Amino acid sequence: MAAPESLDEETYTALREPRAGGLQLDGTWHQISPKYVVSQVVQSVALVVFVVAAAVVVSLISEQPWPWIAAGVIVIVQVVGLIILPRQARALGYMLRADDIVFRRGILWQRVVAVPYGRMQLIDITHGPLDRVFGIAKLKMVTAAASTGVEIPGLTDTAAEALRDTLIDVAETRRTGL
Repeated sequence: MAAPESLDEETYTALREPRAGGLQLDGTWHQISPKYVVSQVVQSVALVVFVVAAAVVVSLISEQPWPWIAAGVIVIVQVVGLIILPRQARALGYMLRADDIVFRRGILWQRVVAVPYGRMQLIDITHGPLDRVFGIAKLKMVTAAASTGVEIPGLTDTAAEALRDTLIDVAETRRTGL
Protein backbone atom coordinates (compact mmCIF):
# COMPACT_ATOMS: atom_id res chain seq x y z
CA MET A 1 0.00 0.00 0.00
CA ALA A 2 1.52 3.33 -1.03
CA ALA A 3 0.97 6.28 1.29
CA PRO A 4 -0.23 9.58 -0.24
CA GLU A 5 2.56 12.11 -0.70
CA SER A 6 0.56 14.77 1.16
CA LEU A 7 1.34 12.94 4.43
CA ASP A 8 4.87 14.36 4.37
CA GLU A 9 4.16 17.92 3.21
CA GLU A 10 5.34 20.61 5.66
CA THR A 11 6.57 18.07 8.25
CA TYR A 12 9.83 17.42 10.05
CA THR A 13 12.36 15.71 7.82
CA ALA A 14 13.52 12.92 10.14
CA LEU A 15 12.16 11.05 13.13
CA ARG A 16 14.28 11.80 16.17
CA GLU A 17 15.49 8.54 17.67
CA PRO A 18 16.30 8.56 21.39
CA ARG A 19 18.89 5.77 21.15
CA ALA A 20 21.03 4.12 18.52
CA GLY A 21 19.33 1.49 16.40
CA GLY A 22 15.77 2.64 16.94
CA LEU A 23 12.84 0.69 15.62
CA GLN A 24 13.35 -1.79 12.81
CA LEU A 25 9.90 -1.81 11.22
CA ASP A 26 9.05 -1.94 7.56
CA GLY A 27 7.33 1.06 6.02
CA THR A 28 8.08 4.76 6.25
CA TRP A 29 7.83 6.97 9.31
CA HIS A 30 5.76 10.09 8.78
CA GLN A 31 6.16 13.20 10.93
CA ILE A 32 3.92 15.94 12.25
CA SER A 33 4.04 19.59 11.24
CA PRO A 34 6.45 22.02 12.96
CA LYS A 35 3.44 24.34 13.26
CA TYR A 36 2.36 22.11 16.16
CA VAL A 37 5.27 23.42 18.25
CA VAL A 38 4.37 27.03 17.47
CA SER A 39 0.74 26.37 18.40
CA GLN A 40 1.73 24.79 21.71
CA VAL A 41 4.11 27.68 22.50
CA VAL A 42 1.32 30.20 21.91
CA GLN A 43 -1.03 28.21 24.17
CA SER A 44 1.59 27.97 26.92
CA VAL A 45 2.41 31.67 26.77
CA ALA A 46 -1.31 32.49 26.97
CA LEU A 47 -1.63 30.24 30.04
CA VAL A 48 1.38 31.90 31.71
CA VAL A 49 -0.08 35.38 31.07
CA PHE A 50 -3.43 34.27 32.52
CA VAL A 51 -1.78 32.73 35.61
CA VAL A 52 0.34 35.83 36.27
CA ALA A 53 -2.70 38.09 35.86
CA ALA A 54 -4.71 35.90 38.24
CA ALA A 55 -1.84 35.98 40.76
CA VAL A 56 -1.74 39.78 40.58
CA VAL A 57 -5.49 40.07 41.15
CA VAL A 58 -5.59 37.53 43.99
CA SER A 59 -2.53 38.98 45.73
CA LEU A 60 -3.97 42.52 45.52
CA ILE A 61 -7.33 41.38 46.91
CA SER A 62 -5.97 39.12 49.64
CA GLU A 63 -2.79 41.11 50.34
CA GLN A 64 -0.98 37.78 50.72
CA PRO A 65 2.14 36.49 48.91
CA TRP A 66 0.92 32.88 48.43
CA PRO A 67 -0.60 33.44 44.94
CA TRP A 68 2.90 34.12 43.65
CA ILE A 69 4.11 30.74 44.90
CA ALA A 70 1.38 28.90 42.99
CA ALA A 71 1.93 31.09 39.93
CA GLY A 72 5.69 30.50 40.11
CA VAL A 73 5.24 26.72 40.16
CA ILE A 74 2.90 26.83 37.17
CA VAL A 75 5.25 29.13 35.23
CA ILE A 76 8.25 26.87 35.94
CA VAL A 77 6.34 23.79 34.78
CA GLN A 78 5.30 25.59 31.59
CA VAL A 79 8.85 26.79 30.87
CA VAL A 80 10.27 23.28 31.33
CA GLY A 81 7.52 21.96 29.05
CA LEU A 82 8.42 24.54 26.41
CA ILE A 83 12.09 23.58 26.58
CA ILE A 84 11.42 19.91 25.82
CA LEU A 85 8.50 20.50 23.45
CA PRO A 86 10.52 20.58 20.19
CA ARG A 87 12.22 17.26 21.01
CA GLN A 88 8.89 15.70 21.90
CA ALA A 89 7.35 16.91 18.64
CA ARG A 90 10.20 15.42 16.59
CA ALA A 91 9.72 12.08 18.37
CA LEU A 92 6.07 11.83 17.25
CA GLY A 93 5.61 9.66 14.20
CA TYR A 94 3.39 7.12 12.52
CA MET A 95 3.87 4.37 9.97
CA LEU A 96 1.35 2.79 7.65
CA ARG A 97 1.98 -0.93 7.27
CA ALA A 98 0.12 -3.68 5.46
CA ASP A 99 -2.02 -4.75 8.42
CA ASP A 100 -1.85 -1.87 10.86
CA ILE A 101 -0.78 1.67 11.63
CA VAL A 102 2.05 2.12 14.13
CA PHE A 103 2.21 5.27 16.25
CA ARG A 104 5.23 6.27 18.28
CA ARG A 105 5.83 9.05 20.79
CA GLY A 106 8.25 9.94 23.54
CA ILE A 107 11.95 10.34 24.15
CA LEU A 108 12.36 9.16 27.75
CA TRP A 109 9.06 7.34 28.14
CA GLN A 110 8.46 5.80 24.76
CA ARG A 111 5.14 4.47 23.61
CA VAL A 112 4.71 2.47 20.43
CA VAL A 113 1.17 1.40 19.55
CA ALA A 114 0.18 -0.73 16.58
CA VAL A 115 -3.51 -0.44 15.73
CA PRO A 116 -4.81 -3.09 13.30
CA TYR A 117 -7.01 -1.60 10.60
CA GLY A 118 -9.73 -4.12 11.44
CA ARG A 119 -9.97 -2.87 15.03
CA MET A 120 -10.66 0.76 14.20
CA GLN A 121 -14.21 1.84 14.92
CA LEU A 122 -13.99 5.58 14.34
CA ILE A 123 -11.56 8.09 12.90
CA ASP A 124 -12.04 11.62 14.20
CA ILE A 125 -10.33 14.83 13.04
CA THR A 126 -10.35 17.66 15.58
CA HIS A 127 -9.48 21.31 14.92
CA GLY A 128 -9.19 23.59 17.94
CA PRO A 129 -9.44 27.36 17.47
CA LEU A 130 -5.68 27.84 17.54
CA ASP A 131 -5.17 24.73 15.39
CA ARG A 132 -7.34 26.29 12.69
CA VAL A 133 -5.20 29.44 12.78
CA PHE A 134 -2.05 27.36 12.18
CA GLY A 135 -3.69 24.92 9.73
CA ILE A 136 -3.15 21.80 11.82
CA ALA A 137 -5.43 19.09 13.16
CA LYS A 138 -5.49 16.13 15.54
CA LEU A 139 -6.50 12.75 14.15
CA LYS A 140 -7.94 10.29 16.65
CA MET A 141 -8.44 6.60 15.97
CA VAL A 142 -10.93 4.98 18.33
CA THR A 143 -10.87 1.25 18.98
CA ALA A 144 -12.94 -1.01 21.22
CA ALA A 145 -10.14 -1.11 23.79
CA ALA A 146 -9.71 2.23 25.53
CA SER A 147 -5.95 1.80 25.99
CA THR A 148 -5.20 1.39 22.28
CA GLY A 149 -6.88 4.55 21.02
CA VAL A 150 -4.33 6.71 19.24
CA GLU A 151 -4.24 10.48 18.82
CA ILE A 152 -1.86 12.02 16.30
CA PRO A 153 -1.59 15.77 16.98
CA GLY A 154 -0.03 18.35 14.70
CA LEU A 155 -0.98 16.95 11.31
CA THR A 156 -1.53 19.44 8.54
CA ASP A 157 -5.16 19.65 7.44
CA THR A 158 -4.40 17.92 4.12
CA ALA A 159 -2.33 15.20 5.82
CA ALA A 160 -5.09 14.51 8.36
CA GLU A 161 -7.72 14.23 5.63
CA ALA A 162 -5.46 12.06 3.45
CA LEU A 163 -4.66 9.76 6.37
CA ARG A 164 -8.34 9.50 7.29
CA ASP A 165 -9.28 8.66 3.70
CA THR A 166 -6.46 6.11 3.41
CA LEU A 167 -7.49 4.38 6.63
CA ILE A 168 -11.13 4.28 5.53
CA ASP A 169 -10.16 2.87 2.11
CA VAL A 170 -8.04 0.13 3.68
CA ALA A 171 -10.81 -0.78 6.12
CA GLU A 172 -13.39 -0.92 3.29
CA THR A 173 -11.21 -3.16 1.10
CA ARG A 174 -10.82 -5.60 3.96
CA ARG A 175 -14.46 -5.31 4.98
CA THR A 176 -13.42 -4.94 8.60
CA GLY A 177 -13.39 -2.13 11.11
CA LEU A 178 -14.81 1.13 9.75
